[in-house]
Amino acid sequence: MDFRPVVLVNGLLLVVLAVAMAIPAAVDLASANPDWIVFVMSGAVTLFVGVAMALTSYSRDFRFTVRQGFVITTSAWVVNASFAALPFMFSELRMTFTDGFFEAMSGLTTTGATVITGLDKLPPGILLWRGLLQWIGGIGIIVMAIAILPILRVGGMQLFRMESSDRSEKAFPRAAQVASAIGTIYLGMTVFLILAFWGAGMRPFEAVVHAMTTISTGGFSTSDSSIGVFDSPWIDGVVMLGMLSGSLPFILFLKTLRGDRKALVRDSQVRAYLGLVVLAVTAVTGWLWLHGGMELLQAVRFASFNVVSVVSGTGYATTDFGLWGSFATAVLFFLMFAGGCTGSASGGIKMYRLLILYAAARTQIHYLFQPHGVFIPYFNRRPVPDEVITSVLAFFYIYMLVFALLTVACTAAGLDVITALSGVATAMGNVGPGFGTVIGPAGTFQPLPDAAKWLLALGMFLGRLELFTIIVLFSRAFWRA
Repeated sequence: MDFRPVVLVNGLLLVVLAVAMAIPAAVDLASANPDWIVFVMSGAVTLFVGVAMALTSYSRDFRFTVRQGFVITTSAWVVNASFAALPFMFSELRMTFTDGFFEAMSGLTTTGATVITGLDKLPPGILLWRGLLQWIGGIGIIVMAIAILPILRVGGMQLFRMESSDRSEKAFPRAAQVASAIGTIYLGMTVFLILAFWGAGMRPFEAVVHAMTTISTGGFSTSDSSIGVFDSPWIDGVVMLGMLSGSLPFILFLKTLRGDRKALVRDSQVRAYLGLVVLAVTAVTGWLWLHGGMELLQAVRFASFNVVSVVSGTGYATTDFGLWGSFATAVLFFLMFAGGCTGSASGGIKMYRLLILYAAARTQIHYLFQPHGVFIPYFNRRPVPDEVITSVLAFFYIYMLVFALLTVACTAAGLDVITALSGVATAMGNVGPGFGTVIGPAGTFQPLPDAAKWLLALGMFLGRLELFTIIVLFSRAFWRA
């Protein structure tokens, strides 16, 4: 394999990361916080390495292949998380590399799990850096789902392949054009949320950070109490709008802007996703009202916000939903697995895979009653090829297998069963908080042993990159091809 394109792309991404470090450096300098030097030095090191990688690997005769795509997609998150950890390690936080890498990986994968306490008293540079990491990671996830994973045929994603060419070398330029348009929409929605948060009562700095972590469905906040610190139904409403927008397919936003006004309404996974949200909100609201003793309007407000936060993979909280009782906890736990739509910033298994599994199961049931009949599973009113069904089934199996293995490994690392189960679920679903007294909405991941943090960081990584993108690298056949 020609590794020059891999080195080049990673080098260019490090250059982008270094430029991003200049923003919190300027903010800390303006607020007379000494950590601006940390960001400048971290950016200088990152820039030097990135430029060196790009210059030493550049060539005019590059041809990107599918195998290189797998390596680039996997290595980019590890390399960028390693360098993004530098400000956490050398700022006033003085984090270990384990904690710094965990926080950086959580940010870039838009998970939102944190090892930092005392957010309300942190300097603005670190808070902004956390928001920037999630914002960068969010657009990275969207571009990967739209432009890269369909070409790599990962987990049934070939269903969303660009209608340009079946040959990857021609699909990449077409995908790059779409990714550029999606990036513009992503930026526009971020600006809209900044203005909306500001108008709803946030200070300008809080509005900027929360806009970036909302549209990316990341969930990093500027306060230990998350969105609950504002105690504002207006802010709750804006956040819910942002979380839902971030968990819908951005390619459909593009189609809408290009004149297809019913693009979102016609999409079956959007309808199913919103239907799941309404069903879950109704169930949790009823539980909080009838069994939790809340007033109806308060139950609707809390249930709506936290259900949307969990199912979208954002991870904000307005209250400790771990105290809502067994039924609400069970609903929220399983919503961690569902996730949002394909082509969004959301994590989880994804709604389209659940719909394909349902269509395949429904077809199989029909075969039981009519063995000689012809039944075809459909998605978005189009027949689903057998290879897509096989790919989705394999993804679901591997997802649950990895979930089980990581859970067992976390218990071996010293976690109790509830913390291990919810920790791995929230890591692989890129949600953020788990359940229990340690990693629940009122806690952090700081008390966990280092071994558990590395396992959960691996879970974030695997869940964000759709499992097979990473697992295929451990196949000898991949390197022989």
